[in-house]
Amino acid sequence: MLIQRIITAVILAPLAILIVLLSPEKVFAAAAAAAFIGAGWEWTRLAGLRTTGPRLAVLAVQAALFAALWHLRSPALWSLLLVAGVMWWLLACVWLRHFAFGAAPTTENRNIKLLAGAFVIIPAWVALLRVHGDNHPHGHLWTLLALCTVWAADIGAYFSGRQFGRRKLAPQISPGKTWAGAWGALVAGMLVMLVGGWLLGVRDARLIGLAVLALLVVAVSIVGDLLESLMKRHAQVKDSGALFPGHGGLLDRFDSVFAAMPLFALGLLLLGL
Repeated sequence: MLIQRIITAVILAPLAILIVLLSPEKVFAAAAAAAFIGAGWEWTRLAGLRTTGPRLAVLAVQAALFAALWHLRSPALWSLLLVAGVMWWLLACVWLRHFAFGAAPTTENRNIKLLAGAFVIIPAWVALLRVHGDNHPHGHLWTLLALCTVWAADIGAYFSGRQFGRRKLAPQISPGKTWAGAWGALVAGMLVMLVGGWLLGVRDARLIGLAVLALLVVAVSIVGDLLESLMKRHAQVKDSGALFPGHGGLLDRFDSVFAAMPLFALGLLLLGL
């Protein structure tokens, strides 16, 4: 499984980096929307929708929202969505603490999970565009730094968890995750954020702010990972999909990014970067 994960990452990572660095804003928005709609398709299955028609209808609404937000491109609305995204992940922490909530396969629980999917996906897409946009200094590089921070946290968690993991982080939700893995994720993510910020010209007190932001971003990325694990446990499946060998589906790859991006984008706004 580790070999499969490495091979898939070696193939996908350069493609993702090229899209982030070389795409104009319109192309990047379309590519991100397509990937997020694919993740939304997987979310509908985890939420409890089984038939194709209703699942496609949910995706049509999601696509329409993306199109409307792109057409409007209102800074005030986008900032509001960033705040809503951050607040949602605080609420998700409460859900993880009461992990049995929504487990029963009822219509009400299915609708709650579908609504939760909107708060997971829509603010993350807005955050990506807000950071990547041409009006943001070095937006392409800041977007790459956000992704690299999440990727580094994932790698740090994997290897530190394997080497030192004893105490489970959330055994009822994801038995494989450990506190050692979480600490490894925090250290790796913060180091990448600090190096990236320095290379992007942040040499003043805001570098300390970036270090704090990195810790918060990595922490919420872990929440995103755990929330998807909870959804899979409720749905009684191992992976959200089988698109990537060794990695699962799109949602398995984006769960941490969905959680991290709104906070990262809002943090940059607050730091004036």
